[in-house]
Amino acid sequence: NLKWQHSLLIFTSAFLCSWMLFAMVWWLLAFAHGDLEPRDPNEPGPVPCVTSIHSFTSAFLFSIEVQVTIGFGGRMVTEECPLAIIVLIIQNILGLIINAIMLGCVFMKTAQANRRAETLIFSRNAVIAPRNGRPTFMFRVGDLRKSMIISATIQLQVIRRTVTAEGEVIPVCQLDIQVENPLRSNGIFLVSPLIISHTIDRGSPLYEVSAQSLATEDLEIIVILEGVVETTGITMQARTSYTPEEILWGRRFVSIMTEEDGRYSVDYSKFGNTVPVRMPALSAKEL
Repeated sequence: NLKWQHSLLIFTSAFLCSWMLFAMVWWLLAFAHGDLEPRDPNEPGPVPCVTSIHSFTSAFLFSIEVQVTIGFGGRMVTEECPLAIIVLIIQNILGLIINAIMLGCVFMKTAQANRRAETLIFSRNAVIAPRNGRPTFMFRVGDLRKSMIISATIQLQVIRRTVTAEGEVIPVCQLDIQVENPLRSNGIFLVSPLIISHTIDRGSPLYEVSAQSLATEDLEIIVILEGVVETTGITMQARTSYTPEEILWGRRFVSIMTEEDGRYSVDYSKFGNTVPVRMPALSAKEL
C-alpha cells in the first residue's frame, strides 16, 4: 500500500545494502588472505581467493557481478579459499530471495484490487419509488470494464443511532438490508448496469421513514460490492454510501439501455438521471 516512490526507495536500498554488505565480506576475505598486498606483476605470487580484487571498489563490483550474474570475466573465485566458495553460495541464495520478494511486491502493486474497484461506479443518488405497488429503495451500479467481476455480491447496511429498551445508546448500530432478489441471495450478475432494489416492508430498517422524516433521519446506508477480478483472481471490494441528503423521494432512474440491430448499448451519460413519479409522502408503515 506504499506509494511508488517509497516502494522504489525500499527496493533500491535493499539491493544496495546487500551489495555493500557482501562487498565488505569479499574485501575482508582478500585482506585476510593477503591479496591486497602490492606485488610485482612480473613475479608469480600465491593464488588469490578472488582474482583482480585490489581495493574495496573492485570488491563492490565483484559483489554486484555475483548477485546479478553479470560476469565480465575479470574477477572470479578460485579454489584457494573454501570460505570464499561458501560466501559465493550464500550471496547467490540471498540474491534469489531478494529478487523473489521484490518481484512479488511489484506484481501485487500492479495487480491491486482497488484499481479494479475504481472502474465500478455507483449512482450519485439513491431513490425511493414504488415498484410493483410497494415502496422500494433503489440505486444503480455499473462496471466500466469489459472483463467481468466473478461471484459478485452486494450487501447493504444501515448505520444509525439507536436506543435500546433499557435506555442504552448505541451510536453506531449496523443493520443488514435484504437486497431484492428472487434467489434470496445477494449475488448479482454485473454484465450491464443494474438497479439494486430493496423492498421497504415490515422487516426493513426504513419501514417508518417518510418523505418528511427522511431529511431529519440520522442514518447512512452503506453499499459494499465484493467479487473476484476475472483477470487476476484477486478479491476486490468497492464501497459507497448514501446519506438522507442523497436519497431522493418519489423519483426513479431513467432507462439507459437500448437495443440496436440485436445488440444492447448503454448510455452512461444518463447513468444517474432520475425522473419524478407519483408517490405519497407517507412511510411504508403508514401506508
